[in-house]
Amino acid sequence: MSGTELTELAELPADPAGPWIDDPYGHALRTGRGPLFLRRSDGWLLPLEVERWCAAPDTADLTLFSHCRGPVLDIGCGPGRLVAALAAHGLTALGVDVSPAAVARTRGAGGSVLRRSVFDRLPAEGRWGTALLVDGNIGIGGDPHALLTRVRELVAPGGRVLAEAATHDVDERLTVRVQDAHGRHGRDFPWARLGPTALLRTATLTGWTPAGQWTTDGRTFVELWG
Repeated sequence: MSGTELTELAELPADPAGPWIDDPYGHALRTGRGPLFLRRSDGWLLPLEVERWCAAPDTADLTLFSHCRGPVLDIGCGPGRLVAALAAHGLTALGVDVSPAAVARTRGAGGSVLRRSVFDRLPAEGRWGTALLVDGNIGIGGDPHALLTRVRELVAPGGRVLAEAATHDVDERLTVRVQDAHGRHGRDFPWARLGPTALLRTATLTGWTPAGQWTTDGRTFVELWG
């Protein structure tokens, strides 16, 4: 990944109307505090762990590091705790996120980041050693099959994906919005939730080979090889 590639891609326009850009998400990341939720149209709420995302990597996060082979692409990096920590461990790491607040916080933590969707053109396509899809990011775009297919284009032959699954066997395609405790919300967008069984099934259908699964502190991860 060259500096020229990063500079060129940083100049590409980002979609100003995309999800995760409006307040209250941006406000929560700037303050480092929730409460914040994904809200389904029927009123169901999924809490978002803003405080954990904005803190240093926890025990569960640290279990990912021994599975990473550089360079590492953190897809939907949020406030950048993993990007910054991986760099501190000596690995080349880049975060991508559509949220200006996430990008600003990642840079403030010392991480390299681009304001970009995973479906946009990215640097070093086909050369990443590891891609991360944690903190629910298997749901990006509402189509895990399309997402994992796209990640195959980004990861080098023999590379890997480290993905976080829901803790129970769910397989859902949703329309949600980000909402705070006062009812303020952004616009609707598609999302998905996959438990371990559904994630592994989708991975196999998109050409990935399951290579491991573990649970730490109530969080479940799978390792997939290309």
